[in-house]
Amino acid sequence: MKPHIKQKITRGLMPFRGRALCCAGAPGRKCSLGILICSLIVTCSPLPVYATNIADLENRTSSLNSQLEGINQEMVKISDEIASAKNQIEIIHSEILRTQDSLADAQADESQRYDAMKARIKYMYEVGNESLLEMLFSADSMTDFLNKAEFIENISSYDRDMLDKLRTIREDIAERQQILLNQEDSLEDLQAQLEERRVELNATAKATSTDLATFNTQLALLREEEARQAEAARKAEEAKKNQQKPVTVPTVSEGEKPSEDEKPKEDTTDDTDVNGGAANVSGGELDIFAAILECEAMQEHDSLLAVATVIMNRMNSSIFPNTIKEIVYAEGQFEPVWTGRLDAVLAKGPSDLSYQVAQEALGGARLPSVADCYYFLYAGATDRPGVNIGNNLFFQSW
Repeated sequence: MKPHIKQKITRGLMPFRGRALCCAGAPGRKCSLGILICSLIVTCSPLPVYATNIADLENRTSSLNSQLEGINQEMVKISDEIASAKNQIEIIHSEILRTQDSLADAQADESQRYDAMKARIKYMYEVGNESLLEMLFSADSMTDFLNKAEFIENISSYDRDMLDKLRTIREDIAERQQILLNQEDSLEDLQAQLEERRVELNATAKATSTDLATFNTQLALLREEEARQAEAARKAEEAKKNQQKPVTVPTVSEGEKPSEDEKPKEDTTDDTDVNGGAANVSGGELDIFAAILECEAMQEHDSLLAVATVIMNRMNSSIFPNTIKEIVYAEGQFEPVWTGRLDAVLAKGPSDLSYQVAQEALGGARLPSVADCYYFLYAGATDRPGVNIGNNLFFQSW
């Protein structure tokens, strides 16, 4: 007899120990009663307590699986946001380099004009006013005198006006550059926050996976113990009934095999992009189209048509919006939308050449060298392979 069963029998017979000793030599009714109680104690083993633990572990496992699925979904979303932020940072960085080049050109032009004006002023001081007076008094008539006086005044006014104009251009470019720098800083902060959040989610997912593995191990052990106890109970029941003959297990006749599933029909749809097709748009969309061309390209036909080709390629692609307005105003795609340059061009009106190229593109015109391109950046800001047209580098994908 097993030790734990013997111990239970001993505890169960404690009240009857005295009586059993009294009738040890003379079997009777009291002795029969003791034997019956012993039999009941032996046959009635305690009920297993694993069912509650298994149910609890299954609930915990299900909860952890749900948490892990939610974490994975959030990580996918954050990864997409990080990729979008990186793309916007690259676009803004390229525009910053473009404005830096423009600012350098404006500063050089302003410096050149200023040097020329200083040279003229220096000459006037060195030579004195005699040459000017000589020029005035050499006039043949009063009309000639007034014309020469106006000429001298126009030279000074021209210098002042040009310097004021160049200074305004330089200040506008510097202001635009500062706006871009601020946006780049904001996007870099957002990217850092997203990266930090992704690290936290990775740690949470790792901890959750560890807990889930622990619970799955415990659950497997409990189920194994439950199966072992069930098998032991079955064998005990068979031994109790003294089943000498082996139990024959009836064979189940095999039913009809199900018919094979029909093979799915292959998708023979030709999913090719349509390039070079004409498109009809409203007057407002034509204005937006011409304005974004003017913002993103030099005022030269092929440069404008290259940008127009990219926009029309997107319009004909299933992965982009299908209207000019939605493409231009899509989040994180065109820098002039963020900085307000597009609104400024719309307010003053795009140039005739920008309207002309926009209408040509809507009529089906494409620049062959960028016919398969969907993106572009300022050429001075990237070393990726592509087609350089008008200081913009065109390429197929990021």
